Amino acid sequence: MAIVTREKEFSVIGKRNPKIEAYQKASGQTRYAGDIKLPRMAWARLLRSPHAHARIISIDTSRAEAYPGVLSVITGDDMPVTIGIMPTSQDEFPLAVGKVRYVGDPVAAIAAVDEETAGEACELIDVQYEVLPAILTIDEALSREDVRIHEESRSPGNIHKEAHLEFGDVEGGFAAADYVRDDEMFFEGTTHAAMENYATLAHWELNNKLTVWSSTQVPHYLHREMAKVFDLPKAHIRIIAPPVGGGFGGKSDPFGHEFAVALLSKRCGRPVKIVLDREESFYAHRGRHPVRMIVKTGVRNDGTITAVHFQSFLDGGAYSSYGLASTYYTGALLGVTYQIPAYKFDGIRVYTNKPACGPKRGHGTTQPRFAFECHLDKIAEHLGFDPADYRKRILTPPNTRTVNELRVTSTAAGECIDQVVERSGWREKFRKLPPGKGVGIALSAYISGAGLPIYWNDMPHSGAQLKVDRGGGVTVYCGVADIGQGCDSLLADIVAEELGIEQADVRVVAGDTDLTPVDLGSYSSRVTFMAGNAVLDAARKMREIIFAAVAERLEVPVERLAASWRQVYDVDDRSRAMSFEDACILAESRAGTLVSAGSYKPPHDIGGKYKGAGVGPSPAYSYTACVAQVDVDSDTGEVRVEKLWLAHDCGRALNPLNVEGQIEGSAYMGLGEALMEESAFRSSGLHRKPSLLEYRLPTFLDMPPVESIIVENPDAEGPYGAKEAGEGPLNPVPPAIANAVYDAIGVRFDATPITRDKILRAPSRGGGASA
Repeated sequence: MAIVTREKEFSVIGKRNPKIEAYQKASGQTRYAGDIKLPRMAWARLLRSPHAHARIISIDTSRAEAYPGVLSVITGDDMPVTIGIMPTSQDEFPLAVGKVRYVGDPVAAIAAVDEETAGEACELIDVQYEVLPAILTIDEALSREDVRIHEESRSPGNIHKEAHLEFGDVEGGFAAADYVRDDEMFFEGTTHAAMENYATLAHWELNNKLTVWSSTQVPHYLHREMAKVFDLPKAHIRIIAPPVGGGFGGKSDPFGHEFAVALLSKRCGRPVKIVLDREESFYAHRGRHPVRMIVKTGVRNDGTITAVHFQSFLDGGAYSSYGLASTYYTGALLGVTYQIPAYKFDGIRVYTNKPACGPKRGHGTTQPRFAFECHLDKIAEHLGFDPADYRKRILTPPNTRTVNELRVTSTAAGECIDQVVERSGWREKFRKLPPGKGVGIALSAYISGAGLPIYWNDMPHSGAQLKVDRGGGVTVYCGVADIGQGCDSLLADIVAEELGIEQADVRVVAGDTDLTPVDLGSYSSRVTFMAGNAVLDAARKMREIIFAAVAERLEVPVERLAASWRQVYDVDDRSRAMSFEDACILAESRAGTLVSAGSYKPPHDIGGKYKGAGVGPSPAYSYTACVAQVDVDSDTGEVRVEKLWLAHDCGRALNPLNVEGQIEGSAYMGLGEALMEESAFRSSGLHRKPSLLEYRLPTFLDMPPVESIIVENPDAEGPYGAKEAGEGPLNPVPPAIANAVYDAIGVRFDATPITRDKILRAPSRGGGASA
């Protein structure tokens, strides 16, 4: 890994420290939700719909209730309250009420003495259905008025959400262009395929208090929905998010099984646990939307963009999930990367009778980035520009506003392009490699947390508390969920840096709504920027308390004090020093129990005021450039990615080792989506590939070398200048691979995945045609 840096050294920040939980995970000691057990614990299973679309005529649970070992049976009528992550679009029930809308929609739940008994009893539930026609494509959803998946929806037909925005003189921009290009692109739906399946354990105690352990990325929002569904005071509900074995956005919704085990626990008088199997996880899913996109761009002969019209059609599946935000995100961020003076966006999300789609790594931006970066390559070729140089020519400058009113602060997009061009040998390879080999480039931008909460309010987005004990140990309390991205280590590093101690001296308590202040969750790459700033605020307040006591004892001005290596000392005279442990004892004697609190809320002026302006604003944007080198075998259709170069502007790398891991993980996921992955369904609505044997993911043999280049360009508002690194590096990988395939064989592929079959069916090589 290479790091391009511009700043001074720190004692902890910027070091390649292992994650604080690395040893526990490597040794198998980490306890995930599925590992937790309680005395007298019962097991639950769900009965799921075999039909994609049907009315529920009747449900007879009598045989299941009489089955030996069964403790309780519930149906949708026992929880007739709608749920959903977005407050304005809550359209599903914990268990289906009146109607099922996809194969796998949960209909009933059973608690029994063990998992096997619960599963056997599910087969004894008699459900009578009236099967209805199923809508399985975007075109069907738009054209069929005779079938409505949600009759109560106010939108026409099966449209869930429409968004229509226009900025600047779009018509005039196209009229002023020397060249106008139209392209239609498609990005296939994919799933998260996290190693950990969904798991929840609920304990409804006799004092009418509910505790839920769940593999969730959003304990705060799950807490809200539990209070609503069960009409319980929020103070009587505790949500605990144990370490999550992979989320990628797929565990950012409230799920029906979480509510089912809570009610079953109340009915049984026992703790109740459920662990979904892999097939169920494919149906629970909330994966990436399939999106059809039409992009039209006008440019002058010098490459300057005069206008863009972007249209997106999202296949949302059966329910809303984050669909309102997803729709806007498909059009929100193009101007963050490139200068666009006039812009029109039309987005439509439709309901279909498939599992609901939602946020997957790069939420709503991966699909348009694929379309626009491939589209730009075609424009560059028409104008006779090198595609790397062309992108640099039209970059959005730092400290500016986009045409759709997004505030852009720091950006090192140009440096990212320079780095991948140099490291990959782009100038010596582009259009110069032997037939079948090629290189491609792409650029992207991503958010460092959303500018607004899901439930709009003026409260902090992240909060943190610190407690310092007399032995010099520090405990951080923060509501984020560690989903494998290393946020516990991040928070520990910030505290250690500020207080001058070691990472090992810090304990992190996270993801527990009873113990920690509110944090909105681990999604949209918000943790580094928002939780990091909250913890930094709390740590600096604690440092002030400790330094004030030490300054008085050492008789030096407080501004001359510094802390590192477990010491507080006078920077002008290192002999005047005190151990951190002694400093804590002194501070507690002087100020009382050592506690502090910090919080973070994004600035108010980072976005516009129009309807839909709430999606896209972020306190800072990251930038990533990618070059892919491929080898395409025209006889077999095999596309082999030989190497990926990624340069990522993360502001400052708080831990380069962790950032490198995020870049490589993004590269892996982008590779799979470009060449292999697809959520495909039969005409019955049944998933074609609901297992890791059938759903194609890259293996070790498919994964190419990845050269991670960290470009450090500190952002003035990030903690120590940091921005996100968790999602942004994924987005340029699929278009870079697609552009490389074109360089190799002269055929454009405007739809993912680029499979062997598509290569073999493609038009004759070298003609510049699209497939």
